[in-house]
Amino acid sequence: MSKMKLYSGGEIPVEMHRVSIVRPIKLIPVDARLKALDAAGNCSYNLRSDEVFIDMVTDSGFNAMSDAQAGAFHVADFAYAGSDSYYKMADKIREILGKEYFLPVHQGRACENMLAKSFVKQGDLIPTNFHFCTFATQVSLCGGAVVEFLQDKGIVTGGDDGFKGDYDIEKLEKFLKETPGERIPFIRIEAGTNLIGGQPISMDNILAVSALAKKYGIKTLLDMSLAMDNIHFIKTRDEKRRNKSVREITRELADAVDIIYFSGRKLGFARGGGICMNDRDDFIRVRGFVSCFEGFPTFGGMSSAEMEVMRVGFDDTMNEDVISQGPDFIEYMVSEFIKRGVPVVTPAGGLGCHLDADRFCAHLGKKDFRAAALAAAIYVVSGVRGMERGLSSEKPEESIAPFELVRLAVPRRVYTLSHIMYVIDRVTWLYEHRDMIGAMRWEDESVEEHSFIDFLRPVDDWRERLAEEYKRAELE
Repeated sequence: MSKMKLYSGGEIPVEMHRVSIVRPIKLIPVDARLKALDAAGNCSYNLRSDEVFIDMVTDSGFNAMSDAQAGAFHVADFAYAGSDSYYKMADKIREILGKEYFLPVHQGRACENMLAKSFVKQGDLIPTNFHFCTFATQVSLCGGAVVEFLQDKGIVTGGDDGFKGDYDIEKLEKFLKETPGERIPFIRIEAGTNLIGGQPISMDNILAVSALAKKYGIKTLLDMSLAMDNIHFIKTRDEKRRNKSVREITRELADAVDIIYFSGRKLGFARGGGICMNDRDDFIRVRGFVSCFEGFPTFGGMSSAEMEVMRVGFDDTMNEDVISQGPDFIEYMVSEFIKRGVPVVTPAGGLGCHLDADRFCAHLGKKDFRAAALAAAIYVVSGVRGMERGLSSEKPEESIAPFELVRLAVPRRVYTLSHIMYVIDRVTWLYEHRDMIGAMRWEDESVEEHSFIDFLRPVDDWRERLAEEYKRAELE
């Protein structure tokens, strides 16, 4: 249990662990935060970590390890070939995911690169519930394109539908009927769906996609990076699976697809990634790219110590108290923001609390980079680093993102409830002064896609005026 009812009324999420190692953090003065933003080009990813008070830019590689994981560092076999650490990790994949073959890589984007190179050719089309920008870019570089089949409910920021990441099965089948099978190397499923607010996909929907894929003789590819959250939501929101264990739900999910890839920086609380499957021909095909781009196939760009950490982390993710901590903190943030009138994506999803920048900054235009401006404003008044999801993280200004979000990620076992309450308080203050947030414009941009680190500049001195108003509030 990770939620506790209070005698005084209500309930709060409770960390089901105790802290044994700490790292100091500091809150630099607001004027120093303005200078830091200038140097960073008003891009959260360019801020130095020692300029950040509470770091909610991502949970990728930032989750805290358990004591068992820390101990696993010291039993690693660093052999270049045939490392025992690799074989123990491969055994863990067989045990939990039921996949015979495992290829380690240094992180999730390496998986995307090698899977695209292995299977995608010029003119191919990749169905997906919703795209992830780096995956879409890898497919594009190989001459293909992703085609989205997210149900309409997925791009609505409000509402209470518990599985907004679901495929539109009817539209998917129509596409499969009308498109030659040789142009579809696989159907991609993302569980949960990052860019729409960490929203999960239901098990029944995954099974329906899998059944269609089998009907038309097409492989299924599962991005399992955010699966911890998705599995938690299946267990808590799907009445048919409420009494199933985390292991049972995980195995049902894995058995439904042909190929799984994941970022170990999210799944497993480690720093690496992996690709796994049962088809030996697929394994041999992808393995060649691991040798070319990552390293020998039994370490694949990962440290053997990190592989040991990942192995223990996979066992941790089978514990409901572990995988519920992030979603419970996020749900607490969402509910508190709703009480205060702050616009957020509902229902609470995984990965982080997502502020609806379109409603938060409704006074700004569609091309004023609402989310990027809001992320910068949050840092000014709090020292909290979030990240925007919208126009500035997609492709150029000629396209309008379906919505503008600011993600306040909740890394697992890192921050306490007092940190979460501080974030809620400062964002609430900002919402009450939201008309002071101004527009942004590009200073430069990357060629292939906006790369998370491109520079923006405010159109006037709105950040300085916001900082002065915040100082008058005497909150620091």
